[in-house]
Amino acid sequence: MNAILGFWKKSGARASHRRRLAIVLALALPLLGGLAFWGWAARRDDPAAYFRLKTAVPASGDALALALYQSLGVQLSAGHTLTHEPNGRVFDALASRIEAAKVSVNIVMYIWERGAASERVVSALVTRARAGVRCRILVDDVGSPDFSEEVAPPLLAAGCDVRVFRPLSGGEKLARNHRKLVIVDGKAAVTGGFGIRDTWLGDGVHAESWRDANVSFTGPAVTSAQQAFAENWQEAGGSLLPAAEFPPPEASGSVRAAFVGSSAGVLTRAERLTQLLISAATRRLWIANAYFVPSRGVLELVKQKARAHVDVRILAPYKNSDSKTAFGAQHVEYGDLVEAGARVWEYTPSMMHAKTMIVDDELASIGSINLDPLSLNELEENALVVQDRAFADELGRAFVADCARSKPYSD
Repeated sequence: MNAILGFWKKSGARASHRRRLAIVLALALPLLGGLAFWGWAARRDDPAAYFRLKTAVPASGDALALALYQSLGVQLSAGHTLTHEPNGRVFDALASRIEAAKVSVNIVMYIWERGAASERVVSALVTRARAGVRCRILVDDVGSPDFSEEVAPPLLAAGCDVRVFRPLSGGEKLARNHRKLVIVDGKAAVTGGFGIRDTWLGDGVHAESWRDANVSFTGPAVTSAQQAFAENWQEAGGSLLPAAEFPPPEASGSVRAAFVGSSAGVLTRAERLTQLLISAATRRLWIANAYFVPSRGVLELVKQKARAHVDVRILAPYKNSDSKTAFGAQHVEYGDLVEAGARVWEYTPSMMHAKTMIVDDELASIGSINLDPLSLNELEENALVVQDRAFADELGRAFVADCARSKPYSD
């Protein structure tokens, strides 16, 4: 890996960011993974290679809502309640939401493995399915390869509808479903970086317990989350959802929020959203991300903000990362970021798997989007964008606490 990283540092003037990254990944990954990444990098029709958001973006008020609508086609609307569900607390939220279901439970999940976490969720689903609640589960074939044999049987026996997204037997290997999304009755949802696996149990400060950020929410954005599930469900061969699962949006609180789903095949909403949020920063830009290997456009925007004296902080995994390739790739950019004025911390207690961004005083995002080539170009992703000072403050306090447990990066 040292030789690979040495190539990166020496080739700056001779190779584009995209080509350098592809070569590093191709050399560092096993043969199949390396070829897959090389295939991604070689595409000539990748819109993200050319997209740069060059306009000023407001970080608050109706102007922010208009910017989101113009760039992403989503409505930032009032009427939400939401709760930060860090680490293992997310399973309390899942269990309570599922147990209260009256009409339907719809789940799309990248990682789902047998264990204590799975048993808790499966138990709640089986109980509600037997009571007549329609339960649909969609898992990814790469993230959950043993789901059909090890988890699905009791769900199927109880009457749940279980499907696999883009089976590997169909030939698709890169364009996976990385979403983590649970929608109950079309009225409440949970999303974030979690998977249904025992590594997400616990407090996130011990080696066996991953650090993550998740959110449960009610309000109009749930309708958009339900639509994102429905789109994936239909691709997997499922039927259209009935009208009862799209109840009229109801205001449940005062928080302004928007659900953003991202799919590949076009310039993704993940790339657009990331650039828009960064562009909005005038005072604070705090990014926590499990795989910080962003596009050139995102990277340049982050450095631009740091040079403009915005408080730019990046929190990423240390050596306990579950991807040594990503750990090595993200390290090659840290020096330039620090030189531009950004500060970088590496989380030492366990795998840091969160995907959050805090912009200025009241804007934040939380969801499944990693800042890496796959999330920004190939995967099905989602995030909840929130305009609320109290929620941004809560995420900010968690970010500061995580940095206190982390190692400051030094070149």
